[in-house]
Amino acid sequence: MYKAHFGLREHPFGITPDTSFFFACATYQEALNTLVIAAQNGEGFIKITGEVGTGKTMLCRKFMGSLDAGFVTAYIPNPYLEPHTLTLALADELEVVLEKDADQYHILKAINLRLLDLARDGKKVLLCIDEAQAMPIETLEALRLLTNLETEKRKLLQIVMFGQPELDRKLQRKEIRQLNQRITFHYHLGALSLDDMNFYLSHRLAIAGFSGGRLFSLSAMQTLHKASGGIPRLINILAHKSLMVAYGQGKQQVQAAHVRAAAEDTGAARRLSWMRSVAAGLMSGIAACGAVWVYLR
Repeated sequence: MYKAHFGLREHPFGITPDTSFFFACATYQEALNTLVIAAQNGEGFIKITGEVGTGKTMLCRKFMGSLDAGFVTAYIPNPYLEPHTLTLALADELEVVLEKDADQYHILKAINLRLLDLARDGKKVLLCIDEAQAMPIETLEALRLLTNLETEKRKLLQIVMFGQPELDRKLQRKEIRQLNQRITFHYHLGALSLDDMNFYLSHRLAIAGFSGGRLFSLSAMQTLHKASGGIPRLINILAHKSLMVAYGQGKQQVQAAHVRAAAEDTGAARRLSWMRSVAAGLMSGIAACGAVWVYLR
């Protein structure tokens, strides 16, 4: 509803991962480069972690789109699957034809034959798993066993896991320590700094067709960064709502008050603010206790 008001061709702050909006700041470009180099080197396991909303799915799709014709990719967006269902999903992604009611042995045999055929054609096969922290322990172990499929020269299947920090904690469990040892490349996506967020907003606005001056005032930028914690998904949600508030008031520039109104209407931003208040209170309490202790000495 505000596109014409601000001179936009499309909404700049959608939360659906759209690789045309991919923002290659230093950390995200480094993560993408890490993925591409690791894939080209034929590494068995690669892991990307990050908090909710830091752009893991966007990075995953950008990565798959960056690979050349020498790669065949498979993508599993919801890995909360038992081992048997995981192998069926992989077979489906690789277009493996299975006999009706095929058991696990025959499914794995068919996958192995398909991988060998692709290897003979000079193709590398790469499986990307999103939300990997949701995988059951037994499925993670089954995933490790899939990387045992190899020739004398290289692995037949490379696996990239994208997950929240809970994935790291799960991988520390003793029963899957062998999988953890096989992860050769790892990268953690963090929040955007204030400067990176400034470029992030400008980047998305430009792609959406904005050609005017500064759309978010400096105070609005600072308020937006504080309210979102630099998390891209929250930035998008709050920026979109801020534009709606500014449009509703007939304003041509987003001010800090518009961002505060958007944050007040966004539960995740309110929780982030509450957590910061609690943390600040705890730090103040600790400092006060320290001061009393020093005084009593």
